[in-house]
Amino acid sequence: MLARIYRCDAGIRLMNTLKVRQSNQIAKPKLRRRLLRWLVIITSPYVLFCAGCATFQRKLIYFPPVFDRATADQLGVSQNLQPWNNGSGDTIGWKRSVQARPARGQILVLHGNAGAAVQCARYADVIQQAVPFDVFIVEYPGYADRPGAPSEHTLEESADAAFQTLATNGPVYLVGESLGTGVACWLAGKHPDRIAGVILLAPYNTLTDVAQEHMPLLPVHLLLVDRFRSEKYLSDYSGPIAVLVGGGDQVVPEKFGRRLYDDYAGPKRLWEFPKGDHGTVMEQPPEIWKQIINFLQANPHLAKRN
Repeated sequence: MLARIYRCDAGIRLMNTLKVRQSNQIAKPKLRRRLLRWLVIITSPYVLFCAGCATFQRKLIYFPPVFDRATADQLGVSQNLQPWNNGSGDTIGWKRSVQARPARGQILVLHGNAGAAVQCARYADVIQQAVPFDVFIVEYPGYADRPGAPSEHTLEESADAAFQTLATNGPVYLVGESLGTGVACWLAGKHPDRIAGVILLAPYNTLTDVAQEHMPLLPVHLLLVDRFRSEKYLSDYSGPIAVLVGGGDQVVPEKFGRRLYDDYAGPKRLWEFPKGDHGTVMEQPPEIWKQIINFLQANPHLAKRN
């Protein structure tokens, strides 16, 4: 009798165990579906945000001031600048020639993001006080009154086309500020035998790293199209570079300019301004420009080829 009762209890326990297992097997897929549904709900806004940033990323990178030709001409006259035209008569930027002829060289300026070429007369002011160089300032597509849209490709191509119009019987130096430092590095890498020196104000090793710093929650290295890989571009150039960085720069933090400087294998010199912000790095007096030009001219192995 006891044996029967025991067998009956064992059978009941086995059936209960099977029911529990079956119930668990049914519950697990339901739990997985719930978790997946919550994961989709939670991550969808982030994915949509990333997709929006990827779609409109150039609007987040470029901030071109736009005005008509008449306004540009008025600004040019007020800044003592002359329109710089290519062989087809199209305006590609602005220039100021030194009065004492012949000039001892040419400076090509690649300006930063939120300004226009016609607003960069300060470079001609201070550089020409330091040395008798002709100064040329490239305008980018989509900036001021120049037609087109800004992108890494269009900025670089406009700089290259402008460079090709410069005289070849004297040294050419590049000045890049902020965003324009990537363009200057690209141009130096493309024409290493024609560039006598490169001056970089608030530069970066790659725009991707700077963007990641400002947007740490986004997978910038996967999304960014315009990367401006300055360190890679300079690997094809071996002439002298001058790098200016500001310790208080919140737009392009100093560490990115230092990375570019540390990785460069050619002649180089670093000017540090511990209290300088992004704007003040660009505002150097003629005395600093004399130091910069003297350094570049002291390393003239490329300048001799021009």
